[in-house]
Amino acid sequence: MTNLTNILAKLTALIEKNKAYIIDGSLNRNLLAADARKYDPELLNLLQKDAELKEHFFAATDGGLVFKKDVFLQFIMNKEFLPDSYTKYKIKIGLGADDGSLLSESGDVVLNWPYKDAILEGGQDKEDQKRSEVFFNEVLAPDQITRLFDDKVFTNWKRYDKDGERDLDELKDDDNLIIKGNNLVVLHSLKKRYAGRVKMIYIDPPYNTGNDSFGYNDRFNHASWLTFMRNRLNAAKMLLANDSVLAIQIDDDEHAYLKVLADEILGRDNFVKSIALKMSTASGVKTAHRDRTILKEKEHILIYKRGTLRVTPEYIKADEWDSEFQFVLEGKESGKYKVIKLSEYLKQNNIDANANSDEFKEFVIKNADIIWRRAFIRGSWKEKSLANPSEVIVNKGENGIAYYYGGRQMYFYKEKFHEFYDENTKKFGPSSLLGDLWADINTGRIFNEGGVELRNGKKAEQILARLLRMFTKPGDLVMDYHLGSGTTSAVAHKMGRQYIGIEQLYYGDNDPMNRLQNVINGDQSGISKGVNWQGGGSFVYANIMNNSNKFRKRVEAAMNDSDYLALLKEATSSSFLSYRVDPKKLNEEEFRKLSSAEKRRLLLELIDNNTLYVNYEDINDPLFKVSEKDKEFNKKLYEKN
Repeated sequence: MTNLTNILAKLTALIEKNKAYIIDGSLNRNLLAADARKYDPELLNLLQKDAELKEHFFAATDGGLVFKKDVFLQFIMNKEFLPDSYTKYKIKIGLGADDGSLLSESGDVVLNWPYKDAILEGGQDKEDQKRSEVFFNEVLAPDQITRLFDDKVFTNWKRYDKDGERDLDELKDDDNLIIKGNNLVVLHSLKKRYAGRVKMIYIDPPYNTGNDSFGYNDRFNHASWLTFMRNRLNAAKMLLANDSVLAIQIDDDEHAYLKVLADEILGRDNFVKSIALKMSTASGVKTAHRDRTILKEKEHILIYKRGTLRVTPEYIKADEWDSEFQFVLEGKESGKYKVIKLSEYLKQNNIDANANSDEFKEFVIKNADIIWRRAFIRGSWKEKSLANPSEVIVNKGENGIAYYYGGRQMYFYKEKFHEFYDENTKKFGPSSLLGDLWADINTGRIFNEGGVELRNGKKAEQILARLLRMFTKPGDLVMDYHLGSGTTSAVAHKMGRQYIGIEQLYYGDNDPMNRLQNVINGDQSGISKGVNWQGGGSFVYANIMNNSNKFRKRVEAAMNDSDYLALLKEATSSSFLSYRVDPKKLNEEEFRKLSSAEKRRLLLELIDNNTLYVNYEDINDPLFKVSEKDKEFNKKLYEKN
């Protein structure tokens, strides 16, 4: 295996000998990159002087050597080269071309940021926990990510139903799943069984506002967040069916960046719409800063499709009377037609003409098939009507009966009647087709939905119910890999959709497990009354099996020198010690001299990151002590025909 550390050291030493690349006492990376791009003979000859560098940066052919320019450029753009951190991209976040060059150098534009070429493991397991990022670079650290995305072992299999929790005895293809663990690793582990099967993925990820659960403490927090999202979107898209959608709820802080990122990953041609969702009103304590900012009232839901988009139209209640409906057609049953103005008709029949009165509302509902407004038309029927402008012209066609008067078609009020949801109740009546502005959902009274709460914001069940009605049907598989308080799974359960929920954070009493148990027991909050939810059903729970991750957590919890020394001794004899570490050189006296932060950092760096979790291919290794039951259900998960 190539020793990347040696290559970096040798390359740095070799290049520093060439004074042409030293500007103001420092090695000039831009000058070096420019020479590489133009295949400068002096640079190429210099690189060939070292056998290991020659092997790494050149490919042998029958006619000689070919310089691997892209590999070389990625090495020198990596901050470790000068030195710094593993990344080929600019430290400044901005727009750039796919090869890392500036926008002006290419027409193919994608979003660039530090660590874009890296994998962010993101192993946080408590909402208020902050930790340094664990980055695995896709080019410079292949030895650290070779097995990160392999199938992993899951443990603690349970079924939850009306009788509570019990050991799992059967894993069925249509089971609902709740999986606890790192969502990136879990997504990759689900590919074998669920690739191409998920009809809708909804996520409400951390918004990177500083007030949510994205508690990473690196100074490139924005870059970390983008890397975090990119890694998971790349994994999630492999699970989508050919007629599916992916919906991402986000606020203004990252909306624009996320749109460009998602366009790159999911395809700009697959972008459907950015829904503006009203989440609050400009009132209360918010207005204290009204003279210094524009108050936030909305969030966004980015919708992307895969394959053919199928949408069930959604309608919302028409709260106001449409004053365009000004006429009444009498005599529809007898054929003796008479057109009269609505205002006159109301006066003749002593009906309150106030559109807000109960009497008026009742009248227009009962008479919706004779109240009409004028609709523009073209063609022969317009000509026939204009030829006899004072007569009602009737066309009995294949699609029903159409009426024309004065060169216009009659559009009856009953045409505005559709099924719609008022709060959580299904109704039929005058309604309007919903577009990309959703301002009708009450998001301010969801505190007790599902019997759980999250201080950083759970989402209203109505939002998920609407998305499920629009893009799925009963029996379809839906997924949420940022499950949070469990809204997506709770709504899917009540609406008869199969679901997979992934969550790596622990929320105590507000855990999605508790919410789903409430749902099974007949929870009547949220959309329950609207869908006549009476309880029932079940879900299967499992969590990813940790290996060295347990050691990592103990390091983070260590309090004193004795803790650190005990962990050092354990690490030197463990199975997860990195192959790059020589345990004989771990001097205890030198270790004692380090600060607590340095001890903790060193202990974490001793871990081979491929051993964070147990790989399925190692399930029979006695070292990991996987139970026979766990072996049985993992086999069913991965080896189902």
